[in-house]
Amino acid sequence: MLSVTLEEFEALVSEGIDSLHEGMLAELDNVIFLVEDLPPDGSDILGVYEGFSLAERGVYGYGEQPDRIILFRENLLDHCRDLDELVREIRVTLVHEIAHFYGLSEDRIHELGWG
Repeated sequence: MLSVTLEEFEALVSEGIDSLHEGMLAELDNVIFLVEDLPPDGSDILGVYEGFSLAERGVYGYGEQPDRIILFRENLLDHCRDLDELVREIRVTLVHEIAHFYGLSEDRIHELGWG
């Protein structure tokens, strides 16, 4: 497994967010990005979107807790052979989870090559 501290990993996630096209981030409203070591269920997923997709925002009310995009550090580290691959996989995972925010299904995300 790659050896990357939590601080280094969070910096890579920030750089990954900064590298995304401005249009992809334009509609993100009340969404936070988090890093956790592992998913609570112990699965090998790399990231998850928790919240209401843009298509569901009609039911979204005032005072809602922020939606969350979570990247799972240990799973990403286990998944990658080197730092370059980690940087790419963080970006792919961010795009994948942001696509869920926009209401895209797993099938559609894979059709588009985003995960």
